[in-house]
Formats: sequence, C-alpha cells, structure tokens
Amino acid sequence: MVSAGRIWVPYPLEQLAPLPSGLGGVDVYVGADGPVPETAAAVEFYVLPYTFDREPLRRIADMPELKAIQSLTAGYEHVLPYLPDGVALCNGRGIHETSTAELAITLTLAALRDIPSFVRGQDAGEWRSGFYPALADKTVLIVGYGAIGEAVDRRLTGFEVDVVRVARTARASAHGPIHALAELPELLPRADVVILTVPLTEDTRGLVDADFLARLSDGALVVNVARGPVVDTKALLAETTSGRIRAALDVTDPEPLPADHPLRFAPGVLISPHVGGSSSAFLPRAQSLIREQLARWSEGVTLGNIVVGPSTDSGRQRSG
Repeated sequence: MVSAGRIWVPYPLEQLAPLPSGLGGVDVYVGADGPVPETAAAVEFYVLPYTFDREPLRRIADMPELKAIQSLTAGYEHVLPYLPDGVALCNGRGIHETSTAELAITLTLAALRDIPSFVRGQDAGEWRSGFYPALADKTVLIVGYGAIGEAVDRRLTGFEVDVVRVARTARASAHGPIHALAELPELLPRADVVILTVPLTEDTRGLVDADFLARLSDGALVVNVARGPVVDTKALLAETTSGRIRAALDVTDPEPLPADHPLRFAPGVLISPHVGGSSSAFLPRAQSLIREQLARWSEGVTLGNIVVGPSTDSGRQRSG
C-alpha cells in the first residue's frame, strides 16, 4: 500500500516528473530562502536542498515520523549532528564525481603551468613567457580511492603520468593496485602531485599534517578537493610560505577563507571557492538520483547510497 507519509524534495515536481505512482504527498522545500511546508510532522523521506546552510538541517527536529534523509552532497559530516537515531542517511554518490574530478585536474594543470601568473600578466599587459612544469612524466598520488578518486584516475588516463592509488585498505581495482593508508609514509616521497579525495572522518581530519608534508619532495603540489579540515592549515601555510610546497585548494579550513588570511597570499597557492560540485553537471545527476530514490521508496525497497543508519527497506513493507 501507499504510505501516507510526506516527502520533501528541493526541486519543482515537474523537474522530477514522472513521479512514481506509489508515493504519498510530495512537497517542495528549497531551503532557508523558501517557504516551509506545513507538513513537517508527517514527513518520512526528506531530500535536503543542496546547501551547507544549517536551516534545512534544523527542520529535521520537526519531523517525528522521519525514516530517511537524502543528501545531495558527497560528504555528509555536516548532517550527522542533526541525524536522529534510527533514521537512514543517503549521500550524493553519483552526483559529484564528474564535476569534482574535472576540477581536480583543472587545479592540477593550472597550478603546474602557473595559469594564475598568466592571468595576472594579461591584466598587467605583460608577456610572461618561459618554461613551466608539465603534468606529463609526473607521479600522481590519489589519496582516497572512492568514487571521486576513481573518477580522477580515469581522467588522468592519457596524461602520461604514473598514478599511485591509496585507500583505507589495500585492494585491487580495474585501474591498478590500491595501497593502504598505512603505506602513505613510504609513498609520499615518490609523489610529484598529491590529490586528496578522502571523506572527512575522525581518521582523515588533519591527515595532511606537518609530518605528511615533510615527507613530500621539494616542489610537490598538494591538490585538495576533499574537505578543508583534511589539511592542517598551519602546517600547509608554513610549507607554502617557504616556497617548498605548492597547493591548489578547492576547500580550506576555515571556510570561507577570510579575505586577509595569509594562505591567500602564500606563494604557489591557488584557491577556488569550494566549487567542486557546482557545475552544469550537478543538476541532471542530482535529479536523476532523486528519481531513482523515489522509485525505490514507492516500492518499499532498500534505498541506495545508505551511509548511516538502517540498511533494510525504507521503513515500510510492501503489501502482498
């Protein structure tokens, strides 16, 4: 039977059409700037708006019947403080791999070829010719080999690089062997470029600390498209200020980075404003995932992408 419980989604229903027939009522809630539906007490399935604003998360406390939350972000650490016991949390796996991997490669190439200097030269009317490092022939260490790390690996094909892969545990992959995180101390000295794609957990918070950076060779480039707190900002600032290490950062700690923060002015540092997932690739993938999850919900079967909480069905049993 169809559940009487409500569903909140962040997009107009016509953008998600056709909706499955086995759904209860569906309301549109776009976040802090939009009206709040009066059906919070009946909500069972909540698709969070794509924002790091806390107001949509605070709405969870008004949902006593809640059974599942769908986040549209790949990382979900910001949701955990608001997640009630017994509620399933699904992340946005499948949405951000394309866009974030593209940015990781973009930041890598831009930092190596010193594109920021060319832009400044264009503004100043200067012709800054010369020789600049290429990505070719480099060893690229991908730290965090989930969906985004694998997407970065695929995009490195053809760049004539040696890719070294690292995940929490060692395993094989279609692209080559994956080393365990415990092997990092031995792997870091080999790396010309380190691309960080790990989730933010207690194990990865501050992973890139002074010791991590000290093991890198002079001139190495650290690219962070993960989360800002994965990197110890003080340690990174010391290495970049000295000119020994370069960095290309889509995420920082703190974030947003204050206008007068010294990391903004450190030599060899390129910063983008946390736009790894913010591209034209986001919306069609987000809406596709929502449609798939709504179909699962309507059928009373297990939701996809469950990262925390019950991994059984969506809290309802199909009749018959």
